[in-house]
Amino acid sequence: MRKTEQKPDYYTQREWNRIQARETEERRKNLKLALIAAFLLVLTACAIWAVFFYVFRSHDVSLPEAYSDSSTVFGLPGAGDRMSADPFSKGLCVTDSDVNPDAVFITSTEGALFDVTGQKVIYAKDIFEQRPQASLTKLMTALVAFKYGNLDDVVTVTETANDIEEGSSVCGLHVGDQLTLKQLVYGMLIASGNDAAMMVAEHVGGSVDKFVQMMNDESVKLGATHTHFVNPYGMTQDNHYTCAYDVYLTFNALMQYDLFLDIIGRKTYYAEYKDGTGDAYGNTWTTTDHYLDGSAETPDNVTVYGGKTGTTDAAGACLSILSKDAYGNPYISVILNSQDKEQLYVDMTQILSLAGK
Repeated sequence: MRKTEQKPDYYTQREWNRIQARETEERRKNLKLALIAAFLLVLTACAIWAVFFYVFRSHDVSLPEAYSDSSTVFGLPGAGDRMSADPFSKGLCVTDSDVNPDAVFITSTEGALFDVTGQKVIYAKDIFEQRPQASLTKLMTALVAFKYGNLDDVVTVTETANDIEEGSSVCGLHVGDQLTLKQLVYGMLIASGNDAAMMVAEHVGGSVDKFVQMMNDESVKLGATHTHFVNPYGMTQDNHYTCAYDVYLTFNALMQYDLFLDIIGRKTYYAEYKDGTGDAYGNTWTTTDHYLDGSAETPDNVTVYGGKTGTTDAAGACLSILSKDAYGNPYISVILNSQDKEQLYVDMTQILSLAGK
């Protein structure tokens, strides 16, 4: 008996076609959504890159004229002053070479005079030559103490105070003495006490080595790129050096502290503190600056306010001071490596004479 072939039901076939059409349409929609999502992802990535490059990365440029106080770094075009950055040299006296070298004759290796108010270099002789700095080191020691120390802290003198060169200038501290950090800074700058400098370093830094690292870090912040410290008071050692311009940068930074101006202007300072037994003790420290003690005369129309001296065999006689002209305008002057103290003040007086003109 022959089988009869059954034909598919008309309505079943139509439903099947409808289902297939619907699935095809769904696949098209999903593909379209995937393409749109991919496009948006690419667009977002491009937008993020554009913001990074034009807003942030475009500022990663160096100043074409790093020593020009009129230089600026610009961001987005048309942004004007809102997108400009102050140059490092703003507010500083800058030069990259000698200035008026024939204005005076000095025998010292380095010499300079800086007009603080006018932000001008009046005189400069070899001011970027690296050399030992003797006790001018203590200017940076003072700056680090002012910035990171508590001047009211009471410091007990330890054996560290005696870890200095034989024949060093000292404040006469003894193990067990109790002084404030402020008193130690007075003694360090006025009497140029190496024992006081060591105690400042140990107290503020936790150790002398850590404090010296703080000194070097601070030099970098100032832009004193020709300076490196190995100790806090100026003992002659390898890799312990500076230049006249870097001394100016440090001195200039210190001038924002009223206490520094008070210290360097004093001929003497009387400190009362306790000795190792707890008894009251007094000590008078006298300036090492010959202008202040009357041993050296200043030129006409110039007043010496005070400063810091330094002397070693390797560094020669050194001096950095603050002076004022007849109108009260401040000047910072620096001499490094004079042959002796007598010649040091002869040369410095010649340099100061330029401030009175």
